[in-house]
Amino acid sequence: MTSTSDPRDLQAQLESLTTEAFRPELADIDRLPTPDIARLMNSEDAAVPTAVAQRLPEIAAAIDAVAERMARGGRLVYAGAGTAGRLGVLDASECPPTFNTDPSQVVGLIAGGREAMVTSVEGAEDSAELARADLDALALTPDDTVVGISASGRTPYAIGAVEHARERGALTIGLACNADSALAAAAEHGIEIVVGPELLTGSTRLKAGTAQKLVLNMLSTITMIRLGKTYGNLMVDVRASNEKLRARSRRIVALATGARDDEIERALAATDGEVKNAILTILADIDGPTAARLLEDSDGHLRAALAAATR
Repeated sequence: MTSTSDPRDLQAQLESLTTEAFRPELADIDRLPTPDIARLMNSEDAAVPTAVAQRLPEIAAAIDAVAERMARGGRLVYAGAGTAGRLGVLDASECPPTFNTDPSQVVGLIAGGREAMVTSVEGAEDSAELARADLDALALTPDDTVVGISASGRTPYAIGAVEHARERGALTIGLACNADSALAAAAEHGIEIVVGPELLTGSTRLKAGTAQKLVLNMLSTITMIRLGKTYGNLMVDVRASNEKLRARSRRIVALATGARDDEIERALAATDGEVKNAILTILADIDGPTAARLLEDSDGHLRAALAAATR
């Protein structure tokens, strides 16, 4: 069921949002030379990291809560509509090749499903019931986290996802780009990145979209660091699924160990191409099965496995 709100009420809501504000000083932007428009847009974008920096304490607290649950086997689920939903799906889809996560560990839900990734699905974003159905299909547990994403902070799909997840005992995060948003209020962890009015009135794929992408980068990346998916700043859980990633795997082993090419090739062959395991065999001078056991005992944390191997 979709929302049946009076269109005049919705218009009033939009007019009250910072992300929807009209900027009369830009009313003649279409008359400017292209370099001037590009400079304007670049100047607007430069303000986004500062807005994100103002919310780092809230972001960090949310990340620690997510990592704690994922360490117990929980999942990270993004839920949003339109651009916000697409950004969540994008972040989720990049976790398996980057961190060797199972595709079910980080999930992106977009109002309207796969079709909505490339085309508008009418009414989907207005349905809180659709969000509940999408989450029910995942059989949420208290160890899961649901992140509702909405630039306006009022999208029914995102709010419905957060409210339903909270009822199921899951951790909830609300990511919005307006202050005092309904989405942040509905979540245990509210993150509001207020980037101000857009260059094009209401086009929240611009600064708001950039802000959301930056925060999602932090949520997934720092969570994976906390889960031992990296060694220093090296992606030691990278999945070598193509030639570029295989080359990257060899380079990561080289950077972590300083080993010769032939030694790296032997280590990767002995560990079925698992970068973390190969590093451990070289640095601790052990065989592949021993490396696998030590990593399992250390919950995948390479530093802890190295410490155990060299005691």
